[in-house]
Amino acid sequence: MITFLLALAALVVGFVLYGTLVEKVFVIDPQRTTPAVSQTDGVDYVPMKPWRIFLVQFLNIAGLGPVFGAIMGIFFGPSAFLWIVFGTIFAGGVHDYLSGMMSVRKRGASLPDIVGSELGNGIKLFMRILSLVLLVLLTTTFLSGPATLLQGLCGLPSMNWGTGSIPLVWVLIIFAYYVFATILPVDKLIGRFYPVFGGILLFMGIGIMFVMLGWHASEMPELTDGLDNRQTNGLPLFPMMFVSIACGAISGFHGTQSPLMARCVTNERQGRWIFYGAMVAEGILALIWAAAAGTFFADPEHGLYGIDGLQQFAAEHKGENIAALVVDRVSRSWLGTVGGILAIIGVIAAPITSGDTALRSARLIVADFLHWDQRQVMRRLAIALPLFICVFCMVFVDFNVVWRYFSWTNQTLAVFTLWAGTVFLYRQEHNGLKGDTRYPYGYISALLPALFMTMVSVSYIFIAPEGLQFASKGWSLYAYIIAAIVTLLLLCLFFRWTRKSCRQ
Repeated sequence: MITFLLALAALVVGFVLYGTLVEKVFVIDPQRTTPAVSQTDGVDYVPMKPWRIFLVQFLNIAGLGPVFGAIMGIFFGPSAFLWIVFGTIFAGGVHDYLSGMMSVRKRGASLPDIVGSELGNGIKLFMRILSLVLLVLLTTTFLSGPATLLQGLCGLPSMNWGTGSIPLVWVLIIFAYYVFATILPVDKLIGRFYPVFGGILLFMGIGIMFVMLGWHASEMPELTDGLDNRQTNGLPLFPMMFVSIACGAISGFHGTQSPLMARCVTNERQGRWIFYGAMVAEGILALIWAAAAGTFFADPEHGLYGIDGLQQFAAEHKGENIAALVVDRVSRSWLGTVGGILAIIGVIAAPITSGDTALRSARLIVADFLHWDQRQVMRRLAIALPLFICVFCMVFVDFNVVWRYFSWTNQTLAVFTLWAGTVFLYRQEHNGLKGDTRYPYGYISALLPALFMTMVSVSYIFIAPEGLQFASKGWSLYAYIIAAIVTLLLLCLFFRWTRKSCRQ
């Protein structure tokens, strides 16, 4: 319990202290007119109340990430708590805040245009492709997953395909919803109903936390249990844990979602609460579910303590969706009938609501590239239709393949966003736009997580089973050396660019 409470307190303190520091480094201007006010179009640029934007942003970036990712991450041991805390404060919060506020400053620009404006047109083109690939893959996973779960609950007709049974009826129902959510003005569906789902997701996590602290505190994992890798599949803790827990610490997908709400913000003062704050809320949710998964299966009478019990449960249900089973067992046992209902909403509704905003982001990325005004419904449909076709076709691809490639692109996207944020902050400081003079090297707040995530992403490509499989061949050291060389090379290129900027 001590570890959990300290981690929870650290997240709150991190929001207050480090979030304020990042805000000062960014140099907000409360008098500056935001895109929601200057470019109101009634479709995507729509002023909304801050509390509503916060809940929509939280639900957009959350989905199943802080639940499923945290559950799979705790398999590595109590070190998952450290990554959730430090990743959220120093990486994820910075990433989400910068991607959102840079969009506010750049007239509500989508992520590829934000990154391209700082890193060059070549990177902009690459980011457009990478972002669209990520969003299509994510929408596919957040369509297939809930459809399969609904199929199990309701048993509507399915379709046999080469990769298995496809819950075609539920796919079509969810897909029809995606069409409406992607095309309708942001305040008609997303802005009206998503705050409710966001509140439910938070309420569900808080309920789990109180039950856990009240009746199962003595069984909770502690850092004193050791930081060694508890995973039994032979995969190294670095970088695998840092990819498993993505949305609960840092996720490139968030950078595609922040511009959606950047087009609704009415004052730059709201940025820390909406962008950094939503990430901290997600970190708290991930912390709760990591602790719950590591606590629920403890059986001291039979010598099983926390994570050991979870490992045994996973072994007994090999080949099944362990995270979904854990959510179902924990919710129903600790929260009763109400918990079962909330579990269904959390496991099914949450990913659906992230899938449709992913498609909406994809539509806006293409619209920015084509310079197409989105006030006309037919123009929205013209862009969205090919995206709908791509997602529908991907449903028939093996789900595990889609998920693996999504994991690759997700954290790589975060790397580019953090490097863009580093350049943005350096340029702002170099141009004499410093805020608080106590922080003359504020760009380091983005540079350090950019370097760390570069190491994670590059080494993951070489080590992961779906990558080059260096770990299984005993070559992990070489993967780390390559990742370190790439990271140092990028750092040298950055400092070379700063020297040139100073001479101009």
